[in-house]
Amino acid sequence: MSSSTIKHLAIIMDGNGRWAKERGFKRTKGHEVGAENIRDITTYCAAHESIETATFYAFSTENWKRPKLEVEFLMKLLDKYLKKELETYQKHNIRFQAIGNIDAFSKALQKRIRDTEEITKKNTNLKQILALNYGGRAEITDAVNKLLQSEKKHVTEKDISQLLQTPYEDIDILIRTSGEERISNFLLWQLSYAELYFSKTLWPDFTSEELDNILKQFTQRHRRFGGL
Repeated sequence: MSSSTIKHLAIIMDGNGRWAKERGFKRTKGHEVGAENIRDITTYCAAHESIETATFYAFSTENWKRPKLEVEFLMKLLDKYLKKELETYQKHNIRFQAIGNIDAFSKALQKRIRDTEEITKKNTNLKQILALNYGGRAEITDAVNKLLQSEKKHVTEKDISQLLQTPYEDIDILIRTSGEERISNFLLWQLSYAELYFSKTLWPDFTSEELDNILKQFTQRHRRFGGL
């Protein structure tokens, strides 16, 4: 059995609300602790010998359906997170990038996102991607519409890949926490040949040790990509 190398890790961070409910806290407390956990997992990835990109599903296009107060809290939490994490990005040589339609956010939050991208754009140790107001179908649809506008007569997979927000970045492994087993409209194109892991651990309790064990299992998998 041949081993596999991981370059791009994606995580659906699920279970913040349940984590808080189990402890008698408000859902917002779970989101706070979950945001702190992103730092631990990101710094682990930055120290990993082969991981180049770590993509976290932070806010989906469907999350707007949540109660207004919770959505408002999440927006404030994101702004606070990026302000606080800038030091971590610089210390560990991490480049930050956002994917998704951030035009729906406040002007101040949009500026925070773009400023963080600009300040960290030359960092090379790891790229941390946060999917914000992101949906996989919307991303593919946007790419197709751009191709229609270009009046191309024939479209290839490469054409579509180039117009995605994470071009040429297929996912090696997708992890979803909290025991749910679905991909929830996340990176649909890029997940074509990804290995999938579903952890029963709620996101605030998901540790770098558990991640390390999952990645060790991954290296023992033989990825055929449709071949033998």
